[in-house]
Amino acid sequence: MTVRAMAGEVNEGSVPAYYREVYEAIRCRTDEKVQAEVFQRLLLRTDLSKAALSQIAEHVDSTDGFLTKLSLYKALALIALAQQGKNPSPKLLENFIQELPKPQLGEPRELSALRMEPAQDNVLTISQTLEKLLAKDTIQVELIPEKKGLFLKHVEYQVTSQRYKISVYRRYSDFDVFHEVLLQKFAYRVVPALPPKRMLKGVLTSVSEREFIEGRRRALGRFINLVARHPLFSEDELVKTFLTFSGSDVQTRLRDTCKKTGDEFMINRIATQAKEYLPADIQAQFSTSRELIKNIHNSFQRLRDRAEKMVERSKENATDLLQFGRELSALGSDASALPSLASSQSSWGTLRQSFKSLSVEFAVLSDKATQQGRREEDDVVEKLNFFLDLLQSYRDLCERHEKGVLHEHQRVLHKYGMMKRQMMSATVQSKEQASVEQLESRIVQQESAIQTMELRNYFSLFCLHQETQLIFTYLPITSHILGAFVNSHVQGHREMGEVWNELQPKLGCLFGSNNGLKPPI
Repeated sequence: MTVRAMAGEVNEGSVPAYYREVYEAIRCRTDEKVQAEVFQRLLLRTDLSKAALSQIAEHVDSTDGFLTKLSLYKALALIALAQQGKNPSPKLLENFIQELPKPQLGEPRELSALRMEPAQDNVLTISQTLEKLLAKDTIQVELIPEKKGLFLKHVEYQVTSQRYKISVYRRYSDFDVFHEVLLQKFAYRVVPALPPKRMLKGVLTSVSEREFIEGRRRALGRFINLVARHPLFSEDELVKTFLTFSGSDVQTRLRDTCKKTGDEFMINRIATQAKEYLPADIQAQFSTSRELIKNIHNSFQRLRDRAEKMVERSKENATDLLQFGRELSALGSDASALPSLASSQSSWGTLRQSFKSLSVEFAVLSDKATQQGRREEDDVVEKLNFFLDLLQSYRDLCERHEKGVLHEHQRVLHKYGMMKRQMMSATVQSKEQASVEQLESRIVQQESAIQTMELRNYFSLFCLHQETQLIFTYLPITSHILGAFVNSHVQGHREMGEVWNELQPKLGCLFGSNNGLKPPI
């Protein structure tokens, strides 16, 4: 919709009551404007030709996607003229002496549905699938090889984005600043937590430090992949900067980028109209969803704990099998001479030589068990942790909403109440005019703060509603996790079964036809 000359502006006193009723039916509930999308839907109800509709739209100012009250009145007058078969030109309105004509648009109460339509559009609803989210980007976070085994002042990571096809180097402090500015800008969204920071002592070859650094590397990988796959974050300049900026000071660049824009409430075009798009039962929906997601989170934490125990058992099984084979090898390598009685009455010498050959199969079994543990860790435990990080970030968001926005809103209301009581007391006691005026000014400022906090509260609920949808979009990943769990065990049992089956015939030379089974008594 373009803006032309402002000729033919209407006077509010010359419009019929119907104009005001239409305006009240379709205007934004949080200010005095009409969304351009709503006006376009209004035009479609007129049954006018496309040429007439284009002409009307061309003469109406819709700056920044909104119409003022007078712009709407002008549009209604032009619609009425067009419906009468006249040319919808603003010049006809300049010399209009009588009351402006009434357009045929139906009952005003029916038009309010036009304003509600965006709630069924893509404003509140996230039209994403799990496949689309996972396809947004895949990011690898690896320790820089040159840093392994050195005395550490810090650990560096190589961060490689599949989407941007670039690798950059980041320290933990870079992730920390990135997380900080994300929370500043997107306080009403699910921002995953970072793994804890710990001061490192000694060298990387220390077992405890090596395990810690590997766990932190995995956690940082989950964090950045969740962020890069978020529908909103994935297109934000902060994320692009973190994944692509190769300069010497990424932290300064991130902070500068955040300062330029402000938080999401300040830049989101519908932030101040968020209340309009919320369903009437938003609080009930929020409570129900929050409880359900909390239960899912708790259940999958227990599943993750069991999966971790299975990984440990696979590793222990690998160690035991390897040690079992070594003991057999030690027996087979024993060169001690047999006494004459044993040499004539026992096959121990032959058995002893065969044990050593069996140790090779047990080493293979140990390797298969080790591979099984790695598959369980990478394909099952890691995916469970990815899902749990997402659910925990949602629970953190719910707490931020209650302890942050709601608490601040209540604090501002309390302060406003105190000022009003002071004002009443000052009026009754007839204090100096200057102090009363100063108090009045503070009350006006506080009323403005209350209005802003109310708008932020509704926007926070709006974002919560969208983030809840995001969580439910991710829920099918549970079937991926269970599939990976089953496939891991099928593959592991098959591979180990093949080795056991190859081992069994070799026992014939040791135990005869029974192959090691208990001999008959």
